[in-house]
Amino acid sequence: MWPEEMGGTPPEGGEFDIFHDIIWLDEIARLGGGGLTNGFTIYTMACPPIFIWGSDELKEKVKAVIKAEKFISLCISEPTAGSDVANIRTTATREGDHYILNGQKKWITWAKYCDYMTVAVRTGGPGMNGLSLIFVERNTPGITVRSMPLQGNWAGGTSYVTFDNVKVPAKNLIGKENAGFKMIMFNFNHERFVIAVQGTRAARACIQEAIVYARKRTVFGKRLIDSQVIRHKIADMAMRVQACWAMVETIAYQMQQGVGPDRIGGPMALLKVQVSKTLEVCAREASQIFGGSSYVREGNGAIVESIYRSVRGIAIPGGSEEIMLDLAMRQAKL
Repeated sequence: MWPEEMGGTPPEGGEFDIFHDIIWLDEIARLGGGGLTNGFTIYTMACPPIFIWGSDELKEKVKAVIKAEKFISLCISEPTAGSDVANIRTTATREGDHYILNGQKKWITWAKYCDYMTVAVRTGGPGMNGLSLIFVERNTPGITVRSMPLQGNWAGGTSYVTFDNVKVPAKNLIGKENAGFKMIMFNFNHERFVIAVQGTRAARACIQEAIVYARKRTVFGKRLIDSQVIRHKIADMAMRVQACWAMVETIAYQMQQGVGPDRIGGPMALLKVQVSKTLEVCAREASQIFGGSSYVREGNGAIVESIYRSVRGIAIPGGSEEIMLDLAMRQAKL
């Protein structure tokens, strides 16, 4: 999906569009590992600010990420600032031709494996107008990364990152100082889109696994699938998933037609909530169909068990359900 000048390999005669993006995300999510999807997609969130606002030197470095020669991570969330991005506390203090970084980042996907980091820092006063983005090389002295054991999405390399007097060249600033909030918000729509496609596929996987199991499982002399209560569960799950997928394609079409990030933010927020609530229902109902088999990490119900542990990984990252609903209403000026 990236142009050749950024290190990409677009198809002859054109470029991939948002619907190719959907197919790609959906097929990765079909493999069943949310952490794997995160690893494949975090660079689509960490690279765009550099390609849009970064210097030519930074763009040249990040080409290695597009070519899969290097890995990059996006460092925004902190112990005291998750969805509340405007209250980030990690500081970058200018000293001559360098910035000195101090602070902590939490829940950072892929940080365990990365070579580069796109880091949100405070270079000015309180609130959104004091934030900047800066490019940091992982091997810079003073950076400590430790793995964070998660409930689900184990393959995502999620980490706790500490910056202790980390000296970063001032030329690594992305865009202008104290203009980082806009860049961060610009990126969130695609992150939420990734989560929505991923979550919808996970919900669909719950349906698939439940149907396969209910067809072969015999209880009280008949197949589970022949029980009306089970058939109704599956129908309810399918109804919710189809609604989510229709909304995914509708928003994708709007984006393809040029609807900007400011206008797409509210609908995207509602989509993410719709998907996370749908996944929660589907994971629960599939687990009920499997019974005890979905309570162990092996055998027939192993996939549903794994997806169930990843439900919160759809509902919270990228903006929690409560934050998303409030965002949509604020954009609607209600």
